[in-house]
Amino acid sequence: MSETIAEIRLPTDELRNDIPFFTKVLGMKMDMIYPADDPRTAVFSGHGLRLRVEKGAEESPGTIRILTEDPDGFAEGQRRLTAPNGTKIEIEERHPPMVMPETVHSFVVRRLKDQAPWIIGRAGMHYRDLVPDRLGGSIIASHIRIPDGGPVPDMVHFHRVGFQLIFCIHGWVDVVYEDQGDKMRLTAGDCFIQPPEIRHRVLEASDNVQVIEIGVPAEHVTEIDHEMTLPTPHYRPEREWQGQRFVYNKAEGAAWGPFRLPGYICRDTTIAENTKGVAGVQVVRRGNGDPQWAAHDTDIHFTFVMNGAVTLEGEGREPYQLEQGDAFVVPPGMKTRLSAPSDDVELLEVTLPGVFNTSLA
Repeated sequence: MSETIAEIRLPTDELRNDIPFFTKVLGMKMDMIYPADDPRTAVFSGHGLRLRVEKGAEESPGTIRILTEDPDGFAEGQRRLTAPNGTKIEIEERHPPMVMPETVHSFVVRRLKDQAPWIIGRAGMHYRDLVPDRLGGSIIASHIRIPDGGPVPDMVHFHRVGFQLIFCIHGWVDVVYEDQGDKMRLTAGDCFIQPPEIRHRVLEASDNVQVIEIGVPAEHVTEIDHEMTLPTPHYRPEREWQGQRFVYNKAEGAAWGPFRLPGYICRDTTIAENTKGVAGVQVVRRGNGDPQWAAHDTDIHFTFVMNGAVTLEGEGREPYQLEQGDAFVVPPGMKTRLSAPSDDVELLEVTLPGVFNTSLA
């Protein structure tokens, strides 16, 4: 089978000025040059790239980004260069450290009936933004749905993220994870915690499957892994990724106990334990007693109404009558009360960090 090669063409006015730059400064190899008596074209390869530098080419010089594990040791530590032909060179870290933005606290209420637009995102999934201001970039909360069931056009991938939760609220979805055995079916009330960089793939979904996805920080990179095949041959439930374990928490048979707020009960998803306190996830229902005013001291406090209705009261605010599909964020120190819960109310509470204090008024 013959080999197919792709090149990117760049222009130049004087080829002999570009040869030492691409070979000595950028460390590429010159694979070809012609004609011999008056060279007008040279081909360079390196860093996973093949360049054809051609005198008189009509293209603009463009920009080349070189990602390296040692940017300070590349091109004598220069981060921005310009080749003689005008091509700009950017030298960046191959895996830059993840930056966690400082949370910009705000009181946010997002209602389903406000008809926020659904955006078609990765793998054809529909996304609805639940925290429009992203709290300064510290969190993204998405209501995701797949209208038509069947196989999902997904690939093995991973996320460079600090924390990620997938909570199913309707239908089912099959997903396979690195070192976690065969495919697993997430049904309504179940959740996955996806540790940073764990490889996974969405396989199949029911009609109108819906999940809540929480990601920290709001902007994070998704990378495709073309080498790994899932499922992997090893089953390693105790494995950690950056200090976090994979969690598959099922609603069926879960134990319910007292919640931090009077008038409610909850079931713990074990996520605080398995992320070493990075985040906590509780499912909350109506219990005995009357709801009370309270405040918390955690950095991020997000709640989604999965079922029923409840009234959100906040100091200095008009009450919000919330129902299924609504979401809200309460900043630390703000007094609120979840009053008049319906008998069938069910809330999803996500907090970062997962261990914090609640003070009752």
